[in-house]
Amino acid sequence: MIRHAKNLQRSVLLLLLASLGACAMAPTSAGPDEAAIRAARLAQTQALAESNLDRVASFWTADISIRRALGQPVSGLEAARKVLEPSGTGAPVIIYQRESTSVEVSSNWPLAYEIGRWSGHLGSANGPVVLGGRYSAQWVKRDGQWLIRSEVYVALTCADAGCKYPALP
Repeated sequence: MIRHAKNLQRSVLLLLLASLGACAMAPTSAGPDEAAIRAARLAQTQALAESNLDRVASFWTADISIRRALGQPVSGLEAARKVLEPSGTGAPVIIYQRESTSVEVSSNWPLAYEIGRWSGHLGSANGPVVLGGRYSAQWVKRDGQWLIRSEVYVALTCADAGCKYPALP
């Protein structure tokens, strides 16, 4: 009986210690900078859905550098904005959506790193997904505002017409 009680007590103590360890390792709530970056990404994604390209561009620095999903480089604000404009060739418009999965803010510099998933929807933000993949972004805080200085997109999946786009070797 005493041995059973000691084993039970030991099991309860181990369970309590494991629970405390899990709590100590659980992520803490986002700080104000991380929250600001996540809000900015959501706002930019909404602007993409609405084809509000001026608003989309307002989240980039003037010297934005983007490596597009299939490898093409884009340098500068005007070039980045132009990539999102309808081509005028009658080709279907692709509406890009981003979903942040992680944001890490430097405790020393006005810099942050974001990673997430992206998808390209045919015709509208609710249209079928024809391209998708992962992205990363460098954010910089200027005059109290978080802006995107560089982004790298990598296409990993496709469907239908999206599979016909060529990748840069």
